[in-house]
Order: sequence, then structure tokens, then C-alpha cells
Amino acid sequence: MARVGILMGSDSDLPIMSKAAKMLEDLGIPYEMEVISAHREPDIFVDYAKSAEERGIEVIIAGAGGAAHLPGMCAAMFPLPVIGVPIHTKALGGVDSLYSIVQMPSGIPVATVAIDGAANAAILAAKMLAISDKKLRTKLADYKESLKNQVMAKDEKLQLIGYEAYLEQM
Repeated sequence: MARVGILMGSDSDLPIMSKAAKMLEDLGIPYEMEVISAHREPDIFVDYAKSAEERGIEVIIAGAGGAAHLPGMCAAMFPLPVIGVPIHTKALGGVDSLYSIVQMPSGIPVATVAIDGAANAAILAAKMLAISDKKLRTKLADYKESLKNQVMAKDEKLQLIGYEAYLEQM
């Protein structure tokens, strides 16, 4: 049964939001993913948001660009955490999305990650779930250790071949 819902307002958001799905898969967290529009199909959206908890969803990750109402509307109806992913837009580079998601009224919080930061949204969702899931906490610690090892390997390579050769290999 899915524990995380990944929502996006348009299929054009899929290249970004797929990064959340991949991270959740890597951590072994079941999820569901849907294209759903708070503006174009409000009745379907309301049904989703109001029934998500009953279906086992514990966190919603909602990606949106432009007016970016999807995360805020989820937070207004879903009683558990919502993480907003502002999607880069052609007009304003995603700053419009970021402001729309982060500027929620008092009492309706949306945790917000960087523009196009879907992978971090999945990690944040995993950390929320890990509060009561020690196995998941261990997976997150292992993931963090792998990040450390990646950086150490990059530094070792830099020290070994020097910055000029390193740049040529990038």
C-alpha cells in the first residue's frame, strides 16, 4: 500500500517529479503518482485529497509551476504533511512557483524544497516517515553515508590527478 502520494498538475512536470519516485523506490517506500489539477478538475482533486489518508497516504509531495496552487490546496484538505516542489517555469524561472508554494497562510503549512527539488522532497518525506520507522531511518543513514563516500572519492581523484585533468574529465 502506498505511503506517499506524488502529485503534479501537468505531465510536463513528470521529468522533475520522477526524481521523487526514483528516490522513494531507492529507499523502498511505496508511493502512488498522479497527474491531477486543482484548477481543471477540482472535483477529482478534492476527492483525492480527502481520501488520501484513508488509503494509507502519510505524506503528499506535490509539484506545481506557475500559480502553483496544488501543494497549498493539498495542505488545506489533507491533515498530514505536504511537501511542495516548485517547478521551473519559462516566464519567471520557477520563482513564481516558489513564492506561491512557500507563502501559505498561517495554519496551512507546506514544507517547500528548492525549485525542481523533487529528490529532496522524497528524502524529506522519508525522514518524516522515519520518525516511526527505524528500518527506514537506517536506510536514510546508509544513503547519507553513500553521499559522504561519493564526495570523498571525488576529492581523492582531484588530489590524484589535479584540477586541470579533473576538469577535462567532466
